[in-house]
Amino acid sequence: MKKEILVALAARYAREHGYIDQETTQRVVAMNGLVIAYYGNRAPKAIAPSAIARQVARFSGWVLALSGLVYAGFWAFAPLPLAMTIGTGGLAAGVIMVIGYCIGLWTKVGNDGRAA
Repeated sequence: MKKEILVALAARYAREHGYIDQETTQRVVAMNGLVIAYYGNRAPKAIAPSAIARQVARFSGWVLALSGLVYAGFWAFAPLPLAMTIGTGGLAAGVIMVIGYCIGLWTKVGNDGRAA
C-alpha cells in the first residue's frame, strides 16, 4: 500500500516541476483499480472458516478483480469524464453485486448458518 502512495506523491512532484501534465497526474488514479484487482485476486486464496465464507470469497474475488480492471482500464485509456462515470460506476456495481450476493446467501442460509 505504501508503494501506491509513493507513486502518487512522485506524480505530484513531477507535475509541480513540469515533467508531466495535469491529465497524466489524474491517470495515476488508474493504479487504484489495479490495487483493487490485486486484492480481488488474493481474496479466494485466503483461509476461510467455512464453506459459505469460501463461496463468498470466490465470488467477491472474481467480481472485485474484474471491476478493478474495468476501473483501471477506463482511467488509463478513456477520456476523463467517461472514466469518471463508467469506471467508478463499474467499481460501484461490483461492490453492490458482492453486497447483494452476501444478502442473498444470508437469506438462503439463515442467521444460524444452516440451510433454511
